[in-house]
Amino acid sequence: MKIEDLRQIGQRLFAEIGKTRLKPFASESIGKGAAGDKTFPIDKKAEDIIIGSLEALNEPLSIISEEAGLKEIKGGGKKILIDPIDGSKNAITGIPFYCSSIAVADKDNIGSVSLAYVINLLTGDEFWAEKGKGAFFNGERIHTQKDDVFYLIAYESPSPKNDIPKMIRLLSETRRTRCFGATALDLAYVAYGSVSVFLTPSPSRSFDFAGGYLLIKEAGGVFSDTDGKSIENMEIGLKRSVPILAAGNKQLHEKALRLLR
Repeated sequence: MKIEDLRQIGQRLFAEIGKTRLKPFASESIGKGAAGDKTFPIDKKAEDIIIGSLEALNEPLSIISEEAGLKEIKGGGKKILIDPIDGSKNAITGIPFYCSSIAVADKDNIGSVSLAYVINLLTGDEFWAEKGKGAFFNGERIHTQKDDVFYLIAYESPSPKNDIPKMIRLLSETRRTRCFGATALDLAYVAYGSVSVFLTPSPSRSFDFAGGYLLIKEAGGVFSDTDGKSIENMEIGLKRSVPILAAGNKQLHEKALRLLR
């Protein structure tokens, strides 16, 4: 599998889903996905496009998707972690910030992610990374923030009552805060250098951040759990497993950890 395969999937997603951007999607749930969250029509449509395109590659693959769960193609092979619509709550209410995220892992752990692809379904902007070859935005090489100033800290808060108190010291030290509602895009913008730090104190699932993990690592950033521990050996799967902290560089990461402690 090559990055061009993922880009072709992204172009199909943008052609079929992006054309209806800025319009609220159907907000009635059609059930629950394998990861336990509600599934909306836009989630199912995006997943069908991605899985159908992967099947057409005719390669042995093991798909891990938020909606469908585990699905093997031709007996299984490389792990493909899919979040068909990251930010589906935004999508169904007409808030223009959501994406699709695909990551390819050679083994069963996060550290083995070798390809990452995130497409903004509103703009068509593409972020991708190849292990050892760098991170890119629409074909141009990107890098994380270089200095140690907290210009903008983005966060995700599935449980504000529990999450906000844990973050408040860190958030109070930044010039700006944002809670956009789509983890994969948040992480992509850390890689792009627009966001200094991203964190979510509630446990996240591997398909939520696997693509962002490689983007940030290849762009020069630091990625860990909120205690500063490496997540490279974390097993890939459907369960919520780890709270995450991503920063543009080592200095930003260390400053953030001190405030979180």
